[in-house]
Amino acid sequence: MSMPFGYASPEQIMRDRAEYARKGIARGRSVVVMQYADGILFVAPNPSKALHKISEIYDRIGFAAVGRYNEFESLRLAGIRYADINGYTYNRSDVTGRGLANLYAQQLGMIFTESIKSLEVEIVVAEVGEEPERDQIYRLTFDGSVFDEQGMAVIGGQAEAVSGRLKERYREGLPLAQALEAALFALTEPGGERPASAQLEVAVLDRNREHRKFLRLTGPRLQRLLDETTRPTPPAEPSPAPAPETPPIGPEGEIDTGSGE
Repeated sequence: MSMPFGYASPEQIMRDRAEYARKGIARGRSVVVMQYADGILFVAPNPSKALHKISEIYDRIGFAAVGRYNEFESLRLAGIRYADINGYTYNRSDVTGRGLANLYAQQLGMIFTESIKSLEVEIVVAEVGEEPERDQIYRLTFDGSVFDEQGMAVIGGQAEAVSGRLKERYREGLPLAQALEAALFALTEPGGERPASAQLEVAVLDRNREHRKFLRLTGPRLQRLLDETTRPTPPAEPSPAPAPETPPIGPEGEIDTGSGE
């Protein structure tokens, strides 16, 4: 039986959609999401002051995305509506990062399989807990796949290269300034210059804050943190000079002249 002209197998259609989405996502700059001592840090190169890649969803939940702005902005708004309705209908504690990740997975998966064009987005949903062990970071891809990340996540751009550099600096329980330094190290190409504070979008989910944990770091507060990351390490104190060697001392007693006297 001959195939009709223009026929493509379902497998080929899925591959084409996936390749199209990956190329669109790779054109953007990467976003780093990582744990630090007091919560979760979000860092993204972003010169725009109006179009945010990092946002708040609910009291303890943050959102980061790369790709087409209009597409991930619609997902962000859908997440806010979901959180508000469930928090009002039931209890605010019933709104969780896991539930939000499941919602996004369903939407992304349905669009990927049923629409002509898949969404060119990759997102992270992060929830800060009362203790570091209860922090949650979920990475979602364009086809609805969900990855439960441990400690850190990188999306968009050259994600593999950025993730490799981040692993070199990442440690559990880093202070905020050191965590920011590690994120900037990962986002900066080898031999390149780090972006200035005006070119960065930085936010945290701080577990020590009351009620709303999300805090956007801008202006002087961000600049102080950046200054700490570039502050030179004080030189080590010089080691004391070694004591001069004492000349050898002959044995006590009379000197033997070899005369036999």
